[in-house]
Amino acid sequence: MNPPDDQQGLLDLYKQGPDLLEQALHGLSDSELDAAPAQGGWTIREIVHHIVDGDDIWDMYIKMALGNQEGEFNLAWYWAKPQVEWARDWLYADRAIDVSLALFKANRAHILQILGKIPAAWSLHAQFRKSDGTVEQVPVGAAVQIQANHVVHHIKRIQEIRTKLIEHKR
Repeated sequence: MNPPDDQQGLLDLYKQGPDLLEQALHGLSDSELDAAPAQGGWTIREIVHHIVDGDDIWDMYIKMALGNQEGEFNLAWYWAKPQVEWARDWLYADRAIDVSLALFKANRAHILQILGKIPAAWSLHAQFRKSDGTVEQVPVGAAVQIQANHVVHHIKRIQEIRTKLIEHKR
């Protein structure tokens, strides 16, 4: 796998992630954060914790790739059960989002600082064991792209839920 070509664009999107998420959450009450989507799925609160926890997990991959290209990153422990179980076990529905949002902002700034100091960082990689057992070299740039896009994907879902909440209030 090769690193994405649009390094600066992806780094900008990655950097904007916490602000984009906070904008998507602006003005929501606790009850709106906890509103269950009519078609099923996670609440906005649960989505926020999912984004932040996923980012935190992938930060370890990025650090591994920057420091030990022979190291193997494996998510078998996470894939061993459905994400809804992790959400339950990590109490997504019961936790305030402020600490997670602060962690998200700090983690993104931390990774960007490190990436800014290592000239070849975008192309460095570690060994990533996929769910089928094969190992692939995933460049840091690809991990950044995955995380930048992950936030955007879930912000769209948050916006859909917000739209439904507004329509329901009318």
